Amino acid sequence: MSFVELLARLGGMGRFQVTYVAALAVPLLMLASHNLLQNFTAGVPEHHCRPRAAANGSSVPLAVSIPWERRRPQRCRRFLEPQWHLLDTNGSANAAANGSAGHAATEPCHDGWTYLDGIFRDTIVTEWDLVCDSQKLRQVAQSIYMAGILVGSCLFGVLSDKFGRRALLSWCYLQLGAMGVGTAAAPSLPVYCVCRFLTGLAMAGVSLNSASLCMEWIPTEARAIVGTINGYCYTLGQFVLAAAAFALPRWRQLQLAVSLPFFGFFLYSWLYVESARWQVTSGRPDLALRGLRKVARVNGRKEEGDKLSEEVGTGLGVPVPISRVLRRFSTSFAYYGLAMDLQSFGFNVYLSQVVFGAVDIPAKLLSVLAISCLGRRPAQGGSLALAGLCILGNIFVPSELPALRMALAVIGKGALAASFNCAFIFTGELFPTVIRQTGMGLGGTLARVGGMVAPLVRLTAEVAPALPLVIYGVAPVVSALATAALPETRHTALPETVRDVERR
Repeated sequence: MSFVELLARLGGMGRFQVTYVAALAVPLLMLASHNLLQNFTAGVPEHHCRPRAAANGSSVPLAVSIPWERRRPQRCRRFLEPQWHLLDTNGSANAAANGSAGHAATEPCHDGWTYLDGIFRDTIVTEWDLVCDSQKLRQVAQSIYMAGILVGSCLFGVLSDKFGRRALLSWCYLQLGAMGVGTAAAPSLPVYCVCRFLTGLAMAGVSLNSASLCMEWIPTEARAIVGTINGYCYTLGQFVLAAAAFALPRWRQLQLAVSLPFFGFFLYSWLYVESARWQVTSGRPDLALRGLRKVARVNGRKEEGDKLSEEVGTGLGVPVPISRVLRRFSTSFAYYGLAMDLQSFGFNVYLSQVVFGAVDIPAKLLSVLAISCLGRRPAQGGSLALAGLCILGNIFVPSELPALRMALAVIGKGALAASFNCAFIFTGELFPTVIRQTGMGLGGTLARVGGMVAPLVRLTAEVAPALPLVIYGVAPVVSALATAALPETRHTALPETVRDVERR
């Protein structure tokens, strides 16, 4: 008896599966909060050098202390000596505001910076002065977090195939909560980066094991819909992040708020039932039988469960070391390239976060329709191509049209969200159970390489302003072409062994 037939016999998409999917989906709400957290905890407020104090201790007017450009003070330079001649007879700063400081000598901000009140009042930028010569450290901190997800994708993919999905998922919940709290208490930027790295490590484990546990307990016909429900939980998490950031403007409080719920997830995760598919393929049919009988009881099929014997695992074959990888680098690379720089669009950052989250709702609905009606391969390739073209289109839109630039970015981000939805379903269906976590871990590793590199690509704007968009746009277009080489998996059962994949 195949596992698909076995699930149907024990209730199909019954009460157990519905409850299980819901329990796994709730923590996914908080994944977006951590992935996109630095939009708020590392927001950059308006700032300028702290003026030099006068010899008698009195304050020096800003207009004679800081050079001005475009009617606002420069961020990273101050006059070597106060330029009193810039004040007119009324004591105003008209001359300075009009940029008539001549060639007066300037120097860096040796006495620190003054941060203006606005949207961002308390962030890691204001606490550790990540501006001017240190501004690159802000992007480096996000890349370190993405590096943690990269390492976690490799590590937990292999460990989950060896030790099981449930135990690793419980550990990752605990680690994510603990490291999130550690990040909130970080006394310095290096400690912050270490905690964020370990948070990313656990984040990868949560994402991978949630996807596999979910996929391995549901029937074939429900995979696309359940995968999309999980995707919508991530989307809803973006709204949760925007609301939490608005209510908690101090970065440490916000960091704490999105981390503490994982302790609750850790406590109830011990009620999860381990994947029977994994237990059978790893040579533990007795444990698989116990889990299947529990599923039968919850689904109201106790008699069917009592009829099962350990022979249910005899037809699932022997593992063979082979793998296929669906490359997700381009999706993650372009996604975080857009989603992690909301300030650049010139709109309110909270509104931008809501809009970028809201576009996922129709995008993922369209993606599940495409996945179900057209197939996995066309949905994956089409969404990648659309995203790349939208990003490339923004190269030709002038900065004087911010609404159009925002519209193209939102459409592109929606297409990438649809691509993510396809990728999570498609990847799990390509790999056999015996190496599914390892294979998904490899795919996740490539995705996290993209997420890690994406913030650093922003720095290429110093060479040419359009260069980041060119890089972000070309990558998904190339991957859309490569998707044509993948096999279609619509209406096919999950492969249990490598032999099943070879038959396909």
